[in-house]
Amino acid sequence: MMRKVIFGGATTLDNYIARKDDSFDWILHSKEANEIMKDYWARIDTEILGRRTYDVAMKMGGGVGYGGIKTYVCSRTLKKIPGKKKIELASDAVGLVKRLKAEEGKDIIVMGGSEIGKSLFEAGLIDELGVNIHPLLLGSGIPLFGEMDRVELKLRECRQLKNGCVVLTYDVVH
Repeated sequence: MMRKVIFGGATTLDNYIARKDDSFDWILHSKEANEIMKDYWARIDTEILGRRTYDVAMKMGGGVGYGGIKTYVCSRTLKKIPGKKKIELASDAVGLVKRLKAEEGKDIIVMGGSEIGKSLFEAGLIDELGVNIHPLLLGSGIPLFGEMDRVELKLRECRQLKNGCVVLTYDVVH
């Protein structure tokens, strides 16, 4: 069976994953969300980050590439990842995901914003969408989804958390 590619993350109701300065201090942390993420990460052995997501992770202390998770950073501008031997750099997200989907392994998570999402959705490479919608309107920031071709989804799960967040899991209709 081919590996699944999963896209998504925490977002506000108005579609923002971060403020304009890349901060996400608005995220409501909870034990429920931690348990969901623990189960979720058990399915994953590969993560693909957009360059901006990688930059934010590095500013926060470099929480990527741990626990046997293979990490790739997709960037058309970076030439190398300084001091990070376990992280591979890729300039072509679509080519990378096509190759990884064909290999043996667990599922693949893509973490990034609208640019990497657009290219992978439009290439038909995303199989699942998972979002944790937080009960607030940020008003502006970095969107999870930008302008792209239509993508049809089938709801698999809708879970309301005690803190008011709603976790949605969709299968992408190919």
